[in-house]
Amino acid sequence: MVRSPTSLQKKIALSIGNSPLVKTAIAGEDANWGRVVMAVGKSGEPANRDTLSVAIGGTWIARQGTVVEGYDETPVVAHMKGQEIEIQIDLGLANGHAQIWSCDLTHGYIDINGSYRS
Repeated sequence: MVRSPTSLQKKIALSIGNSPLVKTAIAGEDANWGRVVMAVGKSGEPANRDTLSVAIGGTWIARQGTVVEGYDETPVVAHMKGQEIEIQIDLGLANGHAQIWSCDLTHGYIDINGSYRS
């Protein structure tokens, strides 16, 4: 079976969006791009650290597998305080696009979802 590039990106996007480590980094307002890279690798899809780029809130943190020279965390930290956090990945491998929505993993989320039984 040949899969479209978009389905590959969707699986990677879901791996990032469902990662407890990424969710806790977001909840802690921590621009830890290593957790995002870990989630990409954990997806099981083709990825190459040396072509991977990561942006949070439109600010590129890493390009071609390494931190951007002169990277200023200030706008990223400000973005991490918002209600909607955007994480963008460029695999540098193929054409395709995927977008997913996820939820946080804060104490509030845990309290709400742990306070009822089905």
